[in-house]
Amino acid sequence: MIFSSYEFLFLFLPLVLAGYYLLPRGWRTSFLTVASYFFYGWWDYRFCGLMLISTFIDYAAGKGIGRAATRTGKQRWMILSVVSNLSLLGFFKYFDMFANTLNYGLSSILHSTLQIPNLHLVLPVGISFYTFQTMSYSIDLYRGHAKPTRSFMDFACYVSLFPQLVAGPIVRYHELAEQLVERRHSVSIAAQGAALFVLGLAKKVLVADAVAPLTALAFGSPEPGFAAAWTGTLAYAMQIYFDFSGYSDMAVGLGLLFGFRFPINFNSPYQAVSITDFWRRWHISLSSWLRDYLYIPLGGNRLGPGRTYINLALVMLLGGLWHGANWTFVVWGGIHGVLLAWEKFREKRTARVVWWGRVRTFILVCLAWVPFRAVSMEQAMDVWSGLLGLHGHGWSYDSSQALPLEVSLALLALASALAFFAPNSWRMLRMDEDPETAPVFGVTWSGAVVRIALAGFMFILSVGVMMINSSSPFLYFQF
Repeated sequence: MIFSSYEFLFLFLPLVLAGYYLLPRGWRTSFLTVASYFFYGWWDYRFCGLMLISTFIDYAAGKGIGRAATRTGKQRWMILSVVSNLSLLGFFKYFDMFANTLNYGLSSILHSTLQIPNLHLVLPVGISFYTFQTMSYSIDLYRGHAKPTRSFMDFACYVSLFPQLVAGPIVRYHELAEQLVERRHSVSIAAQGAALFVLGLAKKVLVADAVAPLTALAFGSPEPGFAAAWTGTLAYAMQIYFDFSGYSDMAVGLGLLFGFRFPINFNSPYQAVSITDFWRRWHISLSSWLRDYLYIPLGGNRLGPGRTYINLALVMLLGGLWHGANWTFVVWGGIHGVLLAWEKFREKRTARVVWWGRVRTFILVCLAWVPFRAVSMEQAMDVWSGLLGLHGHGWSYDSSQALPLEVSLALLALASALAFFAPNSWRMLRMDEDPETAPVFGVTWSGAVVRIALAGFMFILSVGVMMINSSSPFLYFQF
C-alpha cells in the first residue's frame, strides 16, 4: 500500500482518521500503532515481526540505560542497541551483496571453487529508516539528550508511525516524545496537513511519474547519444526530487492530520550554491543524522584538515551504502564525499557567484545521479560516455509511452523551473507559523478559498491521472 494508491486514499486513510477521532484521547496512540502495523504488514506480514523485534530491543536498551548507575553500564546497553540494529540491517540488506562480491573475488582472483550461498533475501520495506530511528533513541539516551520512555506503546508508535515509517523523514525520539503523550488537534492544523499532503501527491503523480519515462533515454539503451543522455539524466534528477520530496510532504501532512509535527526534510536542494549547501537542503533528516551520529563522533573538523577530508569521504561512502546494496551507491557516495572534501579545501580560496554556484552544483549533482540510478557501473559508464558525446548526438523515444515526447519534454521543463525557482512547500504554505494563529493556508480568507479550490483541483487531477496510469512505488521505498 502506497500513499498514491486507491486503497490508501479511499479506504485506509478515511477509516483510520475516523477511528482516531472517534476514540477517546487515551486510546489514540494505541490505535495508531495497530493501524501502522496493519499498513506495514500490507507488503508482507513477516516484516512486522522484524520491526517488533527491533522495537523490543531498543525499548529494553533504553530502560537499561535509564537504570544503569555508571557510564560504563549505560555504554553497554547502548552498544547492545547499535550492534543489534546494525546486525539486522546488515544481514537483510547487505548479506547477498557481500556474498556475491566475495564469491567474485574467490573465483576470479584466487581461482577458488569455494562459494558462499546467496540467500536471495527480501529487503524489508523501510528497514533503513526505522533502524536509524531506533538507534538514535539509544544513542541520545546515552548522551543525555533524551529521557527514557515510560510507555512501550508510545515507543512502538514512534517506531511504526505509518506517515513516515517507510521513507522518512528520520525523526528522533526527543522530537516526538511530548507529542506521543499529548497532541494538538484543530481544523487549522488538519487543513494545513491536508494541503501539504495534496501538494505532495501532485508532486508524485503529476510531476515525478510524468517525467519518469524520459529517464529511459539515458538508462534504457546501451549507448545513449549526447541529447538522450542529458535529457534522461535531467529527467531522473527531477523524478527523484519530486518523488522523494513529494513523499516527505505527504508524510508531514499526514502527521499533522494526527497531531504530529515532523521536521522539514527538503529545502529547495536544486537551488543550492555548493555541494555542502546541497546536503543542508536534500534529505535533511538523513544528512543531519550522519553528521550527528557519524561525522562528529569520527572527529568532524576538529582534528585538522586532513582528517576532516577523510571523515567527509568516509561518511558519504557509508551514506551511499545506506541507500542500497549495490556498489553503484558506494560510488555515488564517494563522489559526494570527494566533492565535499574539495569544497572544504577550497572554501577560503574561491569567491562564490550565486548563479554560477547553482549551475555548477546542479551539474555535479546530475553527474553523480548517474551511478545512483544505474543498475551497474557498466551502465553508469555508458551514460557518462553519452554525456560526453562519445556515442553520437541522437536519441530515440519509445512512442508507446503514455505521453508524447513533446508533452514529456514540456513537463520536464516545468519541473525544472519549479525546482530551480519556486519556493519550497513549507514556505509556500507558511509551515513555520503556528496554524492556530496564522491565516488558513498562510493567506487571508479570500486567498484561502482560492487555495482550497486549487488543492481540490490538484487532488482530482491527481486521482484522474492515477486512473489512467498504474500507481508506482516511491523511489526511496527500495532503500
